[in-house]
Formats: sequence, structure tokens, C-alpha cells
Amino acid sequence: MLWLSEVLLQHREVENFEDLKNVIQQRALQGEMFFRMDVRPPYADTPENWEDLLEAAFTSARN
Repeated sequence: MLWLSEVLLQHREVENFEDLKNVIQQRALQGEMFFRMDVRPPYADTPENWEDLLEAAFTSARN
């Protein structure tokens, strides 16, 4: 199971929401099956619908 808090800790080089989406897509491509969003991304450009966007990034990479 992939937790968003784990991704944020492991990828401190990520500086914005778009880069975070790319990391989430890469983790899905690497075989992660499930994704949980347990924290809000701390970036100034994080949109209100961030959960939907991260879920879409994760699931689209798996299809």
C-alpha cells in the first residue's frame, strides 16, 4: 500500500503539486496496487480537488 505521507517523506526533492503527481504516476507504474491519501500535500499550488487529481494520476498510470 502506497501512503501519500510516505511519498512525501521519501521524495523531499518534490517542490510542487505537478511534480508530486508525476511521482505518484511513477510509483503506480512500478507496481503499487493501492494508494491512500492520509495528508494534504504541503505545496502552495495544491488545488482544492487535489485528492481527485492524485487518484486520477495513480489509476491512469495503471491502465
